[in-house]
Amino acid sequence: MKSEDTPFEGGPMDGRVLPVLVGPTGNPPKTYRIPVPDAAGGPPTVLVYRRVPRGHSKRLGLPKGWKYEFASEGERGAGGRLRWPWSKPESRGAGKPDTTGG
Repeated sequence: MKSEDTPFEGGPMDGRVLPVLVGPTGNPPKTYRIPVPDAAGGPPTVLVYRRVPRGHSKRLGLPKGWKYEFASEGERGAGGRLRWPWSKPESRGAGKPDTTGG
């Protein structure tokens, strides 16, 4: 497996550079999740980082490399599941009245 040293910005991992496995296209994953164990033995906290371009080339505007930025909104904002064009939007639960006739 091939890996690439990728810098992290923001959050608890700010300033660190970690080797991240790259896929068959040579790019690291779009999101990087780091589980941090709880000191009290509870469920781990998951830090979510989102991949962004490190810079762009002058002529073609291609990304020169990748870095990860901290996603403060966590799992929800980092695209936890695939969203296909034919999928129904997520229901928020509020806003629709109960029409069951109860």
